[in-house]
Amino acid sequence: MELRHLRYFVAVAEERHFTRAAKTLGIGQPPLSQQIQQLERELGAPLFHRLPRGVALTPAGQAFLDDARRILREAQQAIERVRRVASGEQGRIRVGLINSAPFHPLVPRVIREFRRRYPEVALSLEERTTPALAAAVRNETVDVAFVRPLLDSGEGLCVEPVLEEPLLVALPAGHALARRKRLPLLALSLEPFVLFSRPVGAGLHDEIIQACHAAGFSPRVVQEASQVTSIVNLVASGLGVSIVPASMQQMQIEGVTYRPIQGISARARLSLIYREADRALPQILNLRQLTRRLREPPSGAADGFVASPAAAGRTDR
Repeated sequence: MELRHLRYFVAVAEERHFTRAAKTLGIGQPPLSQQIQQLERELGAPLFHRLPRGVALTPAGQAFLDDARRILREAQQAIERVRRVASGEQGRIRVGLINSAPFHPLVPRVIREFRRRYPEVALSLEERTTPALAAAVRNETVDVAFVRPLLDSGEGLCVEPVLEEPLLVALPAGHALARRKRLPLLALSLEPFVLFSRPVGAGLHDEIIQACHAAGFSPRVVQEASQVTSIVNLVASGLGVSIVPASMQQMQIEGVTYRPIQGISARARLSLIYREADRALPQILNLRQLTRRLREPPSGAADGFVASPAAAGRTDR
């Protein structure tokens, strides 16, 4: 028994006439009669009473009609389900985020829009440090992740630049330097610093250290932290100053003042990482393409959030 036998049977049952059913199906009447006879022989029971003008369902045919319709409906649903999964409209995707990623408006916008466009894809979020997310992507417990630059992406990972934004000085509220609208980094040379530990945030850590060296000093780090949010809270407690991505202003923590940095071009960068072998998987491809489309244009620079123009369409390994 094949699905076409069921379609032929349902057509004859609904038309109550072989000739009309054949026209509806787009086949000849004799082949249709032969297919129905073959189905009846396979089932071991007549499905129709042949009448002078048409046909009528037998009790067995009436019972079989409901099942035939259900099987055809479920078969069509299965086909549609496969197509949705193949196009990334169903399934699941596990997205990793570093602690600071949601503070940039682009990242929540991507997550929100992905859920709106693909409501049947189960999207889960997991927050970890950049090295932990890289490990999770490699061992396939996370599919794609928003991270800071890695020390070494290694084999098997694709790194796709997403955005870059300015760095700001974070000062305890009431700090003497807060009276200035912009600060040269050298003004911080005698200040205690709160920074990332390098193994946790190598890319951003190195960017900050190099900027300080270029300004003529090495920062005196009195406390390290694994998350930018922890750093900002430590600054608020008066433990020291720090240099953080501009998007961290969104935290609005009492006790912290932010000031632009004068005379440096250091930036905080965010990238999307995923397994090279999975780069064409529908859900991952849809998220990548959506991120590119929603990336903020350069005009967003006025708000302190700038997407990297060089990132568009570029994938580094």
